[in-house]
Amino acid sequence: MQTTGTSGAGASKKKMNGYVGFSNYPNQVHRRSVKRGFNFTLMVVGESGLGKTTLINTLFESKVYPQKDTEDARSGRTSPQTGTVEITSVSADIVENGAKLRMSVVDTPGFGDAVNNDEAWRPILENIESRFDAFLAQENRVNRSKIADNRVNALLYFIKPTGHGLRAVDIEFMKQLHTRVNLIPIIARADTLTPREVEQFKARVLADINFHGIHTFKPVSDQFDDPETIADNKAIAGKIPFAVVGSEKFIERADGMRVRGREYPWGVIEVENEQHNDFVALRQMLLRTHMEELRDETDVALYESYRTQKLLALGHVQDNAVFREFNPRQQQEEDERLHTAKMHKLETEMAAVFKQKVQEKESKLKQSEEELHSRHMQMKAVLEKQRHELEEKRMRLGQGDAAAHAAYNESVQAGSSKDKKKNRFF
Repeated sequence: MQTTGTSGAGASKKKMNGYVGFSNYPNQVHRRSVKRGFNFTLMVVGESGLGKTTLINTLFESKVYPQKDTEDARSGRTSPQTGTVEITSVSADIVENGAKLRMSVVDTPGFGDAVNNDEAWRPILENIESRFDAFLAQENRVNRSKIADNRVNALLYFIKPTGHGLRAVDIEFMKQLHTRVNLIPIIARADTLTPREVEQFKARVLADINFHGIHTFKPVSDQFDDPETIADNKAIAGKIPFAVVGSEKFIERADGMRVRGREYPWGVIEVENEQHNDFVALRQMLLRTHMEELRDETDVALYESYRTQKLLALGHVQDNAVFREFNPRQQQEEDERLHTAKMHKLETEMAAVFKQKVQEKESKLKQSEEELHSRHMQMKAVLEKQRHELEEKRMRLGQGDAAAHAAYNESVQAGSSKDKKKNRFF
């Protein structure tokens, strides 16, 4: 085994020196797929009389969808009072070369047949979203061993061949549904237009689609496709919108060959002649080369987008970090960075708390100091007052003692004078 290069974060491409066997895995997938069979749901939308049923039966060369009777085809099976759109579905099991296909065709009789078609798209959108909801509910079950997938994989939208571009009902329908389903625009009954008119009408339709930002399904190529596949994809993409003609009748040409087509006084329109219409390109993309891409686009892009919006609306929040590639060194560095940031935050918070505590303590000490100083001054004033009072008392006592001493002296002097007089007398 030799290393030939690197790809991705830490991943490397290896070249095997011998046969290992895992290259046989696609064959295993093929066998399992053939054994299980496939499911494909196709929805057709358009006004009545545009040949939807005929085109579906022509695509599968079988009576997948029963022909409507004359009255139904004329009325579009709409309610005579409200002109509401109905949703009908029919399924059929088709087997070709051992491959089993469970084909479901969803029809929308009544679309565009009412006087007011402003909300004609709503029942169809609700039906598509209800299928998403049903699949989401099955995914959330405890036992998911049997999940029925009836999500719409492709929608064929039949455009009336007016020759003037898309109508308001066409634009509104595509704008409302292009984020929910693989939209494939089709110019119905292309045999009513000349080849030049078809090309001009296609240009107008594409201009309207691009102007309104409508996304339609187109084949894309990648690095694994061979040049022939890439060329075929470009050729198919260049024919969108497909101008098609459908017919279940076989007509014998002048050379004796029987072909599927329509006969007119001026000639025969062959359904499977690429010079006459785009039916072959449509069938090639829809059934032969891009059926799995349509299923994958429905599952990976359209359904996932709807599922995300639905869960977010319900309040679910996803941590996208769990989907990152794990690198131990990067994870360690990230943990260290987060730990350092956390410790720095804790230190900052502790410093702030310590500073606040110090300020509170200083404030309390200052307040206590002021209170002590106030009490000291009060006590000093009281003591000073008491000192003054004592001083006054002392002074008064001193004056009293002096007076008493003087009186005593006077009495002593008076007594001595009397004694002297007595002595003189005797």
